[in-house]
Amino acid sequence: MPAKPSLTLQRRINASPAKIYAAWTDPSQLVKWMHPNNNDVIHAKMDVRVGGRFRIIMRSPAGEEHDVSGVFKEVVQDEKLVYTWAWRSTPERESLVTFTLRRDGELTLLTLKHEQFFDETARDNHEAGWNEILDGLVREFA
Repeated sequence: MPAKPSLTLQRRINASPAKIYAAWTDPSQLVKWMHPNNNDVIHAKMDVRVGGRFRIIMRSPAGEEHDVSGVFKEVVQDEKLVYTWAWRSTPERESLVTFTLRRDGELTLLTLKHEQFFDETARDNHEAGWNEILDGLVREFA
């Protein structure tokens, strides 16, 4: 059976791992910088613990809502999160996200790996969105 598509993205960010982790996991911070495809986060809930759930609802400029949720599989504060990722519109297409932070001199290296995509099109669409999300996070700490 062929491997399912995946992607790995990295950014060096001018902030400590603790600040980046908080920006990623605190809904009040997340809404400030997460705007893929000019969407606004209108709802974010995070229960950051193994077995805890998250849910993010984004609204496009045209008023469409995009609802994603998942379950935390691994949580190492300020270092690593592993969680499932499924859109409400396609819950059968669950994938897996691994988010890691590592000090890199004065900066922090963020690595985001998203794997087990349904197909290459899903991977490519997510790659564009994740790049915009990560660029927004970099700007948040610029």
